[in-house]
Amino acid sequence: GRRIQLLQGLPATSTVEENSAAGVSVYNFNVTVAPLTSGGVAILPTIVNSNPLTEAFDIESKGGLEYTVVTTGNPVLDYETMPKSFDLQIFVEDTTGRTDLNILTIQVTDKNEHPVFRGNMAIQTVTIYVLEGTPPELIYQVYAADPENAKLKYSLLPATAPFSIRESGAIFSTKEFDYEKDPHCYFLNITVTDPDGLNSTKTVNINIININDETPYFTTKQSIYRIPEEQSPGTIVANITAKDPDDDDSPSRLFYSIQSSDRHFSINPVTGVLQVTGRIDRDALPLRLHPNISLIVRVEDSPSSGHASEMEITIIVDDINDNPPECNPSAFRKEANENTTPGTFLVDLRNYCKDIDVDPSNNQFSFTGLSGFGSNNFALESAVSGRLVMTGTIDLENPANPGVEVYTLTVRVQDIAHPNYSSKYPFYISFHNIIYMYIRIKPVNEFFPVFSNLSYVFSVSEITKVGSSIGRVHAIDKDWPPNVITYSIVAGAGSRDYTNIFWISPTKGEVRILARLDYEKTQKHIFTVQASDQEKSTTALVTVNVLEVNDEEPVCSPNFFSLQIPVSLTVGTNINGFRIECQDRDSDPRSFRYFINEGNENSHFIFSPSAGSNTSRLILASRFDYESGLDTNWIYSLRIHITDDNLISARDKTPHLIKTGTVTLSIRVIPNPTTATTTTPGFTVVTKRENLYSPSAWYVPFVVTLGSLLLLGLLGYLGLLLLTRLRTRCPPAGRAHGTPLFHFAFCVSSQTMTKLNTVFDGEARDPVTGRMYEFNTQSGARRWKKSNEPLQPMLAMQVTSSATENSGQGMERAEAPSKKEPSEKRKELTAAIKPAAKPSAGQSETPGQAGLRLQKKKEESEDRGLSSPA
Repeated sequence: GRRIQLLQGLPATSTVEENSAAGVSVYNFNVTVAPLTSGGVAILPTIVNSNPLTEAFDIESKGGLEYTVVTTGNPVLDYETMPKSFDLQIFVEDTTGRTDLNILTIQVTDKNEHPVFRGNMAIQTVTIYVLEGTPPELIYQVYAADPENAKLKYSLLPATAPFSIRESGAIFSTKEFDYEKDPHCYFLNITVTDPDGLNSTKTVNINIININDETPYFTTKQSIYRIPEEQSPGTIVANITAKDPDDDDSPSRLFYSIQSSDRHFSINPVTGVLQVTGRIDRDALPLRLHPNISLIVRVEDSPSSGHASEMEITIIVDDINDNPPECNPSAFRKEANENTTPGTFLVDLRNYCKDIDVDPSNNQFSFTGLSGFGSNNFALESAVSGRLVMTGTIDLENPANPGVEVYTLTVRVQDIAHPNYSSKYPFYISFHNIIYMYIRIKPVNEFFPVFSNLSYVFSVSEITKVGSSIGRVHAIDKDWPPNVITYSIVAGAGSRDYTNIFWISPTKGEVRILARLDYEKTQKHIFTVQASDQEKSTTALVTVNVLEVNDEEPVCSPNFFSLQIPVSLTVGTNINGFRIECQDRDSDPRSFRYFINEGNENSHFIFSPSAGSNTSRLILASRFDYESGLDTNWIYSLRIHITDDNLISARDKTPHLIKTGTVTLSIRVIPNPTTATTTTPGFTVVTKRENLYSPSAWYVPFVVTLGSLLLLGLLGYLGLLLLTRLRTRCPPAGRAHGTPLFHFAFCVSSQTMTKLNTVFDGEARDPVTGRMYEFNTQSGARRWKKSNEPLQPMLAMQVTSSATENSGQGMERAEAPSKKEPSEKRKELTAAIKPAAKPSAGQSETPGQAGLRLQKKKEESEDRGLSSPA
């Protein structure tokens, strides 16, 4: 399924108090479904897992799409003995197949509980027998515990009683009893209290026993008793009596007990009354198979070391109608297709219901009261069978249909015999269970999707951006509830260059372009779109008309050319017969315009004709004048722009859209032979890098200035620190003979100084040897570059003071640093100059010599260009 947020309010954390009864609401949440699902939930919220594993929680519906997590009471939450926190994984799925899974963390909170007694005091009133003449001693140990493991305090009332209780819970007698003088019985209230003041009290009966030597005998003759099951605790079953001959005519002081182990009954040790103390369930094992209970009753004339007699008593347990019929599950979810034939069987409820009463007269039940919205479409075959069948035909597309997809029905299941639940269910009033049935009418896909138009036509400009929406198709489905329609392109959406030119949104039907449209290649695209509801589909034709736009620039031949002309060329001459021919795929040649955009200094060159033709010639417009200094440039780099302003067809044209083609010409002016200098053919390439600021980068000078000031301040501070350090290390100068001398900061004789090593931050190729060399753009220092060696990083090294003087001379010999330009744009210029003389045979040229010669040739070339045309 598709994971989506369906559970609103989750994940979350909630708390529940320990010992909470069953049905206590712990946390409420909602389920949100998509509008097209009409509120349908395929799988109701369910606890699919818990950590740690528990069945203490369940999910119940509060109506609609609201649910609550409740306690089940099985087991009862106990903070002291069970985990303190449970992580419940709740899962839900709607009818579209979307699912969600979230976690509800339930933390069990502690509740200060009353201390509890342990042992016999926890289940009954304890009676203690003390023989007369017994010295003060421990007579009973009270056991109690606090659920929170707190330390408990014991107390005893009445305070005047001859007994005491210690911190350990031990009860001591404080005197030696005399049966003839002292009371024969004491009733002590034992109270145990926790630090918060919560307490529990139990009564302890203390009987003072007279010593005797006769064996008592039973006076009760009946030994078989019959009682119904589920009698409340305390119900008297029999009154067992006996007599002690030692007592003469006075009432006997006898003690009764049950010798056999049994949790259902107890006997009063003083009165001999046999009563119910535990639940007696005839329908559970072992009573379900053996309903007779045998007890051995013992009577003694002393709590210990006395004389005793025993008798066997049999108790027969009778079955009653104490269990209502129960169905598991109590809610059924079934599906039936729409238009299902009447009489179709849906579910047999009897297979899921039972009555656990033993007696056949008590475990018979019936099904009645089928009700709910739309229940007239369903019926029970009979009250005894519990078979639910269809009686009507449900058509979801029928206008008379109420539009209900899920019918909620209820059936009452109840005992046929008169119920008797008062002992087991004291608040049970109706004596029946309700079964909920959710019958979902499953839609049948009966209709094909239908497009709103048989065909669609979209007109799109050929310069529309890739990814743009060009239109939308729409289809509907008459099925109810409406099916989700998916759109796709099934044919014709590609071309020779692209597999897919168009894309359609699968959910919205929106058509977008995936590739650039070209009117000059294809004027119309036709493809087929399909609308599908996963089972049935239909198609429609889509036509996309491409609108022409002036999006093609003129293309000229040649687009780059080099020319040489004599300085004395006649004005009006077609230079070297050069002409350019241009063509435009979407513009008429008459729309072309020619103009020189760059490099035409003093306007020596023009194109003729300048407009209205696809062919134009390069004409010399004015003579060169190098003698007067008007012209100084011998090489012209012309950049010619060719523009169009009209489409081939006037249909659907886009105004104010002009495309520009570009042609680059390099024209070299040749001086007259009388001024020509004999040179050896060859050239040297000099690369000059120039950095230019952008006019919009107003902030760059500010940043550079501020950075320079900060750098100067830092250098001054470092110099001050260096001067202070050298003063502390150098010996005093000039004071040995009392003659004051200037003591420089640098200790020239014995100390060392720091010199920045030359940084080679550029590289070039030597035109003579062809080898690569590195150079410093500030000092002009050069060296041959080692193979695979990168530019050096900034390093610092120490040299002796003698090297300092040499380095100064080296700086005088080096070239002047080049002018530093702003570093935002880089521009490369190429100039042709005379080749340098080769080194003599057997003599190698250092990178510094080669670089100096190259720089010198460059300066000579620039001087010649400024002085004369020669």
